[in-house]
Amino acid sequence: MKYAFVNGIILDGTKDMEPVAGKAVLTDGKKIAGIVSDTAALQGYELIDLKGAYLLPGLIDLHVHLALSGRPPKAESKPKDYGKLYRLLTGNKIVRAAAKKLVAGYAKSEVMSGVTTIRTVGGVLDFDAQVRDLINEGKLTGPRIIAANTGISVPGGHFAGSIATAVSSPEEARELVHQIAATKPDLIKLMITGGVMDSDAAGMPGVLKMPPEIVKAACDEAHKLGYKVAAHVESPEGVRVALENGVDTVEHGARLTDETIKLFKERKAADICTLSPAIPYAMFELEESHATEVARNNGRIVLDGVIDCAKTCIENDIPVGLGSDVSCPFVVHYNFWRELYYFNKYIGRSAKETLYRATLGNASIIGIDKETGSIEEGKCADMIVVKDDPLNDLTALKNVSMVIARGNLIRKPKHKKMSDIDKVLDRYM
Repeated sequence: MKYAFVNGIILDGTKDMEPVAGKAVLTDGKKIAGIVSDTAALQGYELIDLKGAYLLPGLIDLHVHLALSGRPPKAESKPKDYGKLYRLLTGNKIVRAAAKKLVAGYAKSEVMSGVTTIRTVGGVLDFDAQVRDLINEGKLTGPRIIAANTGISVPGGHFAGSIATAVSSPEEARELVHQIAATKPDLIKLMITGGVMDSDAAGMPGVLKMPPEIVKAACDEAHKLGYKVAAHVESPEGVRVALENGVDTVEHGARLTDETIKLFKERKAADICTLSPAIPYAMFELEESHATEVARNNGRIVLDGVIDCAKTCIENDIPVGLGSDVSCPFVVHYNFWRELYYFNKYIGRSAKETLYRATLGNASIIGIDKETGSIEEGKCADMIVVKDDPLNDLTALKNVSMVIARGNLIRKPKHKKMSDIDKVLDRYM
């Protein structure tokens, strides 16, 4: 379809974006065909009257897990056994089909909430890539998916035996990279350190789990095959090991030193800031988070590290992207707007810069900025419409009234919400 989006205010997603009125954005199929005066002849286009609303690029979330909903455990329940859950989801053909359907449903929730591109960084088998391909073929509704499929961990490592497969040697790491490559991913994901959810002692989150030689073997093999490598890292030692051995993006991050700042620059690596998963552990009352005192203490350490890492990277002109770590407790598939709100609040960057980083900035980090991330002629028609100005208040992104995903117009996007989760999260805004 050919659409002309008129009577709106354009925020184009570039670093110096300013609201622009009096222009029409023309789309022809998947592409933005032009940006012209509202008074131009628009024959052949279906007019979409935005009635003064804001038109901006679709959001890009660089850290997503599609396998789970993000609903936290109940107070009386035991900690989730993710290995057992993984075995249940992959036990036979019937349950695998059901699990893939869940993944597809969560992907649809992402695009309905205004996220038109996601990068998945650890999932069940190759379901992410399968859903990606079905979306690309027009058989499912969803965002553009940059998929890692299953991750690489070590015995006893972060999510080993669920969304990551454990290896015990460099040789096994290289072989697993090839096995993952056979599932047609877009990147490789490593689990280098532990995290809040699998730490047993207070003050000990982000313990280095993956030996440097395994990190290097996996990175070298991935790079030979043309893949970038993302790595779960939540300690200063983990950041150093990741960057010394070839990782391209540090997911989460931790306090940096002069050495690790230098390594970031030498590697031309990026930091992916994820505030959403640590905030419930660090800030919620225990009866709200259903976490242990140990987890709360470790959540505070991780949150402080994520904040410090992002701030230090920005101060040193190191690329910083935004990711939600969706499917962690309290991080659900329609709330990426909260990650932008947190970045604005805790990293202390303007709403304009935050919106840029969540659109064109994120696209640049993963090398798709020529394709998407901004409203420019020739780029993919990935856009959203919101009533109020997000440069004035980023919570405007909470209510998306229209989504255009690769040219497909979703006039009244809908997704199921978890009101109980939103109610708690709203108290800590």
